[in-house]
Amino acid sequence: MKNILILEGNTANLVAEAINRVGTSPAGMYEKALISQDANVICNVLAPYDSTLHDEHLENINGVVLTGSGVPWSVDAPQAGPLRDAVSKVFKNGIPILASCNGMQLGAVILGGGVGASPNGMEVGMARNINITKYGERHPLLKDRVTGYAVPCAHRDEVQSLPDKAQHLAGNEHSPIQAFSYEEGGIDFWGVQYHPEFTAAWVADLMRAPGTIWQNSQTADLLDIADSNTTAAKQLGVRAQDLSPHTRMTEVRNWLDHLNRQ
Repeated sequence: MKNILILEGNTANLVAEAINRVGTSPAGMYEKALISQDANVICNVLAPYDSTLHDEHLENINGVVLTGSGVPWSVDAPQAGPLRDAVSKVFKNGIPILASCNGMQLGAVILGGGVGASPNGMEVGMARNINITKYGERHPLLKDRVTGYAVPCAHRDEVQSLPDKAQHLAGNEHSPIQAFSYEEGGIDFWGVQYHPEFTAAWVADLMRAPGTIWQNSQTADLLDIADSNTTAAKQLGVRAQDLSPHTRMTEVRNWLDHLNRQ
């Protein structure tokens, strides 16, 4: 049995909006993904924007997951202080972390890297043509991934400089750092810019939300059917196989395997 703490990267109002829109929060999506890959996982959720993380929250925790976030500020902004404080505490306790999107950016900043808005604009829908580096070819996070893969995504910011001693694992033309690891000084951090925990349909709903910065109904319509429609997948520039649950959640499964070896 593994106890996983999921740190929700959104504020309470954004969590409520997600639940009202699609019936679950980003943390809820991660919980579903984790349990789908290991039925023995027990998940707890804490939202640092609304509740302070204390040391007792980390007792008997085997791993921590950092979700993405829809807040308008970057992870290095003053407003993100509660998230940085929480993740710094996890680092100090030496607990393995799996991070997506905003979560990967958080780890990068805390460890000494840099983030910023992508000069290529937003990457939303699918992160395509992700190529694996020589380090990524050997790293267990990307076991079973084939270079040129694609995964659901939605982000404005990106990691633009890696912390010293980090390993660059994967990237694409839009965001050269799509995955990295940091395993020094008792820290065990695996991060991806994309969202293996998100179904394509979840991203499609996000892109249809009124007033969202991600709005694109044409891409959303393709995402709804791309996992079973090869023509739609091709129009998105991906393979239908990329969206199959087993392939999409590769990093989630590999991280759980990593915890089982601890």
